[in-house]
Amino acid sequence: MSDSRLIDRKQPLGRASHSAAFSPLYQQIKALILQGLDRGEWKPGESIPSELELAARFQVSQGTVRKAIDELAAENLLIRRQGKGTYVATHNEARVRYRFLRLTPDDARPQPSSSQILDCHRAKATVEIAAALGLRTGDAVVNLHRVLSFSDIPTILDDIWLPGNTFKGLTLEALLRYRGPMYALFETEFGISMVRADEKIRAVAASDAQASLLRVAVGSPLLQVERIAYTYGDRPVELRRGHYVTERYHYRNSLN
Repeated sequence: MSDSRLIDRKQPLGRASHSAAFSPLYQQIKALILQGLDRGEWKPGESIPSELELAARFQVSQGTVRKAIDELAAENLLIRRQGKGTYVATHNEARVRYRFLRLTPDDARPQPSSSQILDCHRAKATVEIAAALGLRTGDAVVNLHRVLSFSDIPTILDDIWLPGNTFKGLTLEALLRYRGPMYALFETEFGISMVRADEKIRAVAASDAQASLLRVAVGSPLLQVERIAYTYGDRPVELRRGHYVTERYHYRNSLN
């Protein structure tokens, strides 16, 4: 069957449908695979069907499916394992766990990390938080604070807001019990995968409270990194404002 036809019209394409007819076919296949991930058809850490199975399902060539999967793997949404197949990326994987964290030691040596949860409570979204998370002002949010240390030195102070309805049941006690990466907890307990993020960065001076928690002098320079993280379907599910101590670190990014 020709790959020039549109595929799988039985399933709505959502936002992708507006440009589906004008997208390369592999991009349409990519959109359909993303829909399956969004619906939870394949969970984080699980394998997806083979290229041949997906080609039969969508009535396209194996090469078209392979190109779609190649893009999803390049975006760290899928992981290829030689001789085993293709798996849904999970933040339990070392290569995925810190992909949103761009702070790099000046000597490039990996540093053991630890996380200290300071607080977690429910609150009402301000105008700013509501706009960032696609909520209405006054909607419920979960607000948590934590310190991330490297080699037992406090380095990042995070202030995090999450949609309250999406993260019902997230409590301080649950966070303190969990020993893995926070994003992995969001995957397993709430079905939320963080798949991309937008950031803006500025230099600020440490306040009294920030200086105390990060063990620096009041007024010391900090790097403020404000991040909005998105799940499938480009839905914002986290607003994070981090304050970074960069005396022994630099912020590294790759520009294409």
